[in-house]
Amino acid sequence: MRGSPLHQHPSADPAALPWAAPASAAAPAPAAQQPYRPGPVAPQPAAPQPVVNQQAVNQQAVSPSAVGRPEAVPSQLPSLDLRGAGTRPAVDPQVARELKRQVAAELHQQIARLTTASGSEPDRATRRQRGRALIEEAVARWSDAYAQTHGIPPTRDQDRALSEAVFDLLFRAGRLQPYLDDPEIENILINGCDDVWVSKVHQPLRQVPPVADSDAELVELLQDLARQHGGGERSLSTASPTLALRLEGGMRLQALTEVTPRPYVAIRRHRVASATLPEMVELGTLDATLAAFLASAIRARKNVMITGTQGVGKTSLLRAMAAEIPPDERIGTLESEFELWLHTLGHLRQVVPMEAREGNGERVDGRLAGELTLGDLIPAALRMTLSRIIVGEVRSGEVVPMLRVMTNGEGGSMCTLHARGPHMVVDRIAELCLEYGSHMTDALAYRLTANALDLIVHVTMVDETAVGGRRHRFVSHVLEVTGLGESGRPALNTVFGPRPEYGEPRAVPHTPPQCLDDLRRAGFDASLLGSRYGSWAAPLQLRIGGGPR
Repeated sequence: MRGSPLHQHPSADPAALPWAAPASAAAPAPAAQQPYRPGPVAPQPAAPQPVVNQQAVNQQAVSPSAVGRPEAVPSQLPSLDLRGAGTRPAVDPQVARELKRQVAAELHQQIARLTTASGSEPDRATRRQRGRALIEEAVARWSDAYAQTHGIPPTRDQDRALSEAVFDLLFRAGRLQPYLDDPEIENILINGCDDVWVSKVHQPLRQVPPVADSDAELVELLQDLARQHGGGERSLSTASPTLALRLEGGMRLQALTEVTPRPYVAIRRHRVASATLPEMVELGTLDATLAAFLASAIRARKNVMITGTQGVGKTSLLRAMAAEIPPDERIGTLESEFELWLHTLGHLRQVVPMEAREGNGERVDGRLAGELTLGDLIPAALRMTLSRIIVGEVRSGEVVPMLRVMTNGEGGSMCTLHARGPHMVVDRIAELCLEYGSHMTDALAYRLTANALDLIVHVTMVDETAVGGRRHRFVSHVLEVTGLGESGRPALNTVFGPRPEYGEPRAVPHTPPQCLDDLRRAGFDASLLGSRYGSWAAPLQLRIGGGPR
């Protein structure tokens, strides 16, 4: 039994057990310990696989009695889970899935009894507490059966690893969870269950072990995550082949199935969760001069749009700029999936967070039943007595009500927009405006933009990981919108921009803005704009391009 001398004093070296983690299973050293390599990181060699009676493994995985007589040999998967610091023993996924099914059935019965007794369903914390206890019992039974069959009990670390694997399957992201727990991983790309890639800080993509044994199991995992989301009717099925949701820790997941040959998943992590503008200066995103300029623009209630391509840090910069809003102002945030988390960071005391809701697959008058888009939420937000509205990401026709909010409100609203270059932003806004309705024209879109926006802040990334460098994310331009120009398009003034003649691709002062007096009233020191180098101590050090001043 669990407390027997046999379990406490194994009669054999634990390294000889089939549960022993291979020496090569340890996670790679963090990027900070191996900052630069002369070229792409070579893929890690696969660990040797033990000889396994696959027929016996498959039989025990589907048979309840198999848990009493375990024969499966765990797969040699490297662990990236920081809870084990990269040394967590490998776990047979088939055994973990079988225990998960048993625990899920027992937990369902317990929850049903609790609901009947109390008249309401237990909360999430109670479910997890009950589930954890059931998992420990199930793993103890399996471990005792293994010891009786083989005469060599698993160690406590191995039992703990199996418990965590079952818990992850039941309440978290299953075999995907170790990658979510690694703070060095920025992106997880899944092209079917057995084609998984991750990118770490300042490292190129590398392939890692599968997160499921089949595409059907991967889809089941995604469906479980959708049910755990708690943000409305989000699902992944034939009727709803796309899935977008937030994960624990603020990560964002986008999945496709049915419309693709295999399930495809992309997961992005915001590594800068709650930085302020001074902290963004330390990260190299901007210098102290630009930080002071943007802080005064927020205090002066200028409407700001942050632009750039995917993954350059638009949301992180937006979050940092929002930290400059006076704490007692009442603001609203509108997002497809919560990423800003301004209502949880603590600086702002009155935040009304709003999240869009997907429909349930049935169309009524051309729309999905139950769907609420960002455009639908903006009119309701205007009735919440908000001094500012922040839209996490403008993607479609909601740009029109957003621009109208900026035009008619008190000012100080912000949003982000995908655009490849700063001077493409105006046309990009016009394209999205045309999606709003047939009555919209280019001329009206340009007029809306000119009246609504004060500043466009463009963020750029230079990725030199392929040549042994790092990823550089920084603000490259700040453009002031100064009304309609002679051609009927918004006129743009480059307040901050790169100086390629000095080898500086980052934003440094160019032309003083027309709104300089407003910024000075908000505390900005105009003399900071006198340096053509800004506050940078030296040009950005790039492996290709750049140069001394």
